[in-house]
Amino acid sequence: MDFVDLQVFKCVVDEGGIIKAARKLHRVPSSVTTRVKQLEASLGVTLFHRDRQRLHLSPTGELLLAYAERLIQLSDEARAVVSGGMPQGVLKLGALESTAASRLPRILADFHRRYPEVRLELTTGTNDDLMNKVADRRLDAAFIAEAPAARALEHIPVFTERLIVISSSDHAPIRRARDVEGASLIAFPEGCAYRRVLQRWLGRDSLATLRVLELGSYHAIVACVASGTGIALVPESVLDTMPDAHVLRHAIPKAQADITTPLVWRHGEISPPVLAMRTLIASWSKGKKPKLALTPRRPPTQ
Repeated sequence: MDFVDLQVFKCVVDEGGIIKAARKLHRVPSSVTTRVKQLEASLGVTLFHRDRQRLHLSPTGELLLAYAERLIQLSDEARAVVSGGMPQGVLKLGALESTAASRLPRILADFHRRYPEVRLELTTGTNDDLMNKVADRRLDAAFIAEAPAARALEHIPVFTERLIVISSSDHAPIRRARDVEGASLIAFPEGCAYRRVLQRWLGRDSLATLRVLELGSYHAIVACVASGTGIALVPESVLDTMPDAHVLRHAIPKAQADITTPLVWRHGEISPPVLAMRTLIASWSKGKKPKLALTPRRPPTQ
């Protein structure tokens, strides 16, 4: 099994076809096709199902892809360590929309200045979606809202978010969960950690689950709350970026309000770009940011 064949195979998968992969690799399509066929012949398996002009990864191809990604990553790590140079390559980073909007701009700008050879690709999503993508190697690391229970992931705490309930400006004060009985909840889809926090708070007073209006952005959520559609639980840092939002802020108990945002990555697979991100976070912690525990935290063995 030739390593170059594995690189070509992964590129075909990433680009979605021979022609796009050939363009990315600066090869002619026939050369890419030959490499894929060589790999299939050396393994004695079919990696793609061919349907007219499209390629579909076979179950065997799915298995090989995971190993190819790990081998290519190890190769990149070995090259970076041996050369002693600056991190290079791609950092596929995930983040909650709230984190991407209010916390990451300065961090990413600083990262880009320090490590110009690393290309950042940022994906936003819900807490559960991002954790699944890290575990499946579709992301290298992610900023999420809950420390992962999965032993396959490691993490370090990064910063603390203060969550608040928001309502329209004419809403009565909200001091306890019963004060929102009968209201609609405006939230991100299932998988959102902040949505679970609010539902747990409501559950303490044995309230039935609120009617839920699911939206995909904080701007839409805040706009609907301002119009009187319902209530929402949002990070205060996000609301601080919207000075013209006509909503009321209501505090909830600190046990539910303070949420630590960790950076997570796969156990034992910290690449040079991910390590560079950890290094940057550590340097920020020495300034005005909350101090961070730099030793990766792993969930206890059950």
